Amino acid sequence: MEADSLALAATAPPSHTGVILIPKIPHLEFCLACRELVPEFRDRKPNALVQVAVLDAHEQGIIAYACTEVVEGTRDPLFLTGVSLSPDWPVYEESLIKLSVYDVKDKSHQTSSFLGSASFSVADLLKSKDQQLSLSLRTADDSAAVGTVVVCRLKMGEIEDGEVDHIAADTHQKCTLVCESGTTNDKDNGPLMNAVFKNPVCKVYRFQTVDSKLMLVREQMAECTLSFSIPMQLLGLFIQEDSCRIQDLNDLGELSPHWDNLRRDVITRYSQLIKTYQDTLAELEKLTGPAFKPSCSKAQKYLEFIPINLHTQRMRVTCPRKTDSFYDVITVGAPAAHFQGFKNGGLQKLLSRYEAEKKSYSTAYQCIYYSPENTAKAREILSTVAQLQPLICGLADRLLLATQQRSSHTLRDALKSLAEKTEQFVHALKDELVKSALLALHAARPGYVSKSQMSSQPEAHSTPTQNQSQILNPNQTPEPDAVVCNNVAGSQSPPKRENPPPPKRQDIPHHKEYDEEEWDRVWANVAKSLNCVIAMVDRLQEQDNNKQESTPDQALADVITSHNPATDWRDQLSPLVVALKDCVSEVAERASKSMTFVLLQKASCSTPYGLQLQQRRDTVFSQALAALACGFVMRLYAGIEDKGFLRQLHSVGVVAQFESLLSTYSEEIGMLEDMEVGISDLQRVTFRITEAASDDPTNLQPTVTGRRDHYTVEVPLPLQAFQTLPDELRQGKLLQVIPVLFNVGINEQQTIAERFGDISLQERINQRNFDILEAYYKSLSTKVPLECLPCFQTQADVKELLETLGQNVVTKKRKNVEILWLAGAICRRLNGIRFTSCKSAKDRTSMSVTLEQCALLRDEHQLHKDYFVRALDCMRRHGCRIENVQKNIKCRKYAFNMLQLMAFPKYYRPPEGTYGKVDS
Repeated sequence: MEADSLALAATAPPSHTGVILIPKIPHLEFCLACRELVPEFRDRKPNALVQVAVLDAHEQGIIAYACTEVVEGTRDPLFLTGVSLSPDWPVYEESLIKLSVYDVKDKSHQTSSFLGSASFSVADLLKSKDQQLSLSLRTADDSAAVGTVVVCRLKMGEIEDGEVDHIAADTHQKCTLVCESGTTNDKDNGPLMNAVFKNPVCKVYRFQTVDSKLMLVREQMAECTLSFSIPMQLLGLFIQEDSCRIQDLNDLGELSPHWDNLRRDVITRYSQLIKTYQDTLAELEKLTGPAFKPSCSKAQKYLEFIPINLHTQRMRVTCPRKTDSFYDVITVGAPAAHFQGFKNGGLQKLLSRYEAEKKSYSTAYQCIYYSPENTAKAREILSTVAQLQPLICGLADRLLLATQQRSSHTLRDALKSLAEKTEQFVHALKDELVKSALLALHAARPGYVSKSQMSSQPEAHSTPTQNQSQILNPNQTPEPDAVVCNNVAGSQSPPKRENPPPPKRQDIPHHKEYDEEEWDRVWANVAKSLNCVIAMVDRLQEQDNNKQESTPDQALADVITSHNPATDWRDQLSPLVVALKDCVSEVAERASKSMTFVLLQKASCSTPYGLQLQQRRDTVFSQALAALACGFVMRLYAGIEDKGFLRQLHSVGVVAQFESLLSTYSEEIGMLEDMEVGISDLQRVTFRITEAASDDPTNLQPTVTGRRDHYTVEVPLPLQAFQTLPDELRQGKLLQVIPVLFNVGINEQQTIAERFGDISLQERINQRNFDILEAYYKSLSTKVPLECLPCFQTQADVKELLETLGQNVVTKKRKNVEILWLAGAICRRLNGIRFTSCKSAKDRTSMSVTLEQCALLRDEHQLHKDYFVRALDCMRRHGCRIENVQKNIKCRKYAFNMLQLMAFPKYYRPPEGTYGKVDS
């Protein structure tokens, strides 16, 4: 009989429709031990394993549910791996649980012989003294007893103080260390967690500490609804943004034939990209089932925006006389464009090559070359204009409304807001790029003739020449006196407004010689109009104050002669406010068209594969953002009552530390290059906490808004939780997340790269992100008291850990996994969000997560040194990570072979019998 087949191969819970709400704790958790086992052959001690099966009270069938680890060479085994019956299973008091004990003969071949079995009902356990049962094990024919099995119910958070002299002695005494009294504040499965995290898998263990006590440990792994909801929202935003871009290009108006052809080509390609995204979104909307993408689907076209194998994992530790501790990690496949492949490298290499080749493309397509900094600035200006113009118009209307109230305080507040946003608007357009782009756009109009051409020939060809492109080169540094509008007060009066334009009105005049100073005047008119509004408000308030200081008789006369003072204020202020709104609209329209023209150049120069590169970047970013949103939500939920963490969150933000185990060889170089750009792009993301409309799970789902240059993720909280937040968070302050990435390859391909290849990519990533992490810590140290940070048993502080990490980053050492250990420790001490990734978040990730969990048990909870390897073996053989493997590939084997494992660092090797050649 194969022990492995008895374990968990058929443990998938029954499917249910609708939303499954997880109860406060799993229905039933218990640990097992055996005494006086009688082996098949008297001359050897058994290697015991217990298989647990549940009799479904309604289906009347036996379901293989779980098994313990193998305890070798003893007749009195104490099993470290407990049993946690999933909340998805309907366990009733009449439900029967069958325990079958096997003697494992050969781990490598997974052969075993049956010793005996015993059964009990849930009611028997719950009603027994101390919630503990001692059951006689009987042979298959019930002819003889072959020992005793002891069942003890476990409750996380409820453990008595007691001592154990030796782990192998007096099994009954050790089982009674778990008591039944008390209550549990279970952070694992509250209503908040249930709204976003689904289908949990729980595993429980009991381990001995250095002072001969027992700790209880629970692993809980769950899927996250954001795996699909965030990418689907992003796809909708991509479609909306690209559709707006097409509209902006059409709004440029009439262009010369050359530029018009380029515009049509760009619009065609944007339309194709939109169609691709629409098809992908339509396919995703059809999907039902699990809330994660399995590793075997990582290269499927319609799933390319979905993160690979995204799961949360929480370890909860209960020790005598101590508060329960929680340790979270998000596991996800490296954000990468698997469908597009890695034949030509990943994003980092492709983007570098693209920028290097874009200048030659600009010459070939007769475009104007704009640097990446200028194109990024153009997007930023477009975003600022789109945000501020309607805001200014709204504030202007609010100012007029305030005049009706005749309240100086209300009027001043409205004026202050209007002035702040208008000054912000003016400052955003104080850029030489806008001025040069306006001239470039004018040159692209039909019939354009430069000043030099006017003196030499009557007509000019509409296609820009190389010399013209040099004249319009926006990347030349302007002279100091060329900076726009340093002296607003000294600017000339604005030109008189023209008569109503025809339907296809062009804001850039079509006369043959363009007045380059016109933009300065138009732009300065905004500031002038604002000054006029401010002056009028001051005058009106001054007049009002003078009236209040006049004699009562004079005040009465004023009232008699004045028909409606509020109307007078509004009538006097309204023309100035209208003029301000008109100036803002005119400047916004010109600036938007000029920046759209800049982006047209970029799109025109990128004909060969520019939009394909954009699609790749969108794909990688979508995967990265889904993982980040999942991690942020989990960290927020865990720290919702931690005032120190909340203060840190709104003061300096929170660090998101991504650990990667990719090699720098072959295809994984491309994956790492994709991941580097995707994680870096997360700097464009902020979070905002909002009040949920209700406690319904659908109203607790995070939402994404924005465009490619900046996104905001809004995380709703129920009213009761939202009201406890600091004022800064309740007022909607944008929250920063600082992403950092550290990579150390550990497999046999990394061995090849270190000996014969190039690991400079890994070295550069680690150094760059160390600098970011160090800068974040310095900022945090100056703005947040160190008392806000969590306390750990280990004495090394963050500053010492950072110094050690910096030394390791620059040290030339093969497979220096200490970099990952130090980065993870620093992240936890900084209240950060931990992520662990490899290609599929299944095999190498499982080794890393279990190693980190056992290291935390050793360093923070005094796990006995003799039990470190045993605990590691239990978690890898029977814990949540092997369940993750089963969910992904329907097989309980890590995808390693013996040759690969010889190249792995010692503590990253799985236990014997848990690995083999499988499709991953």
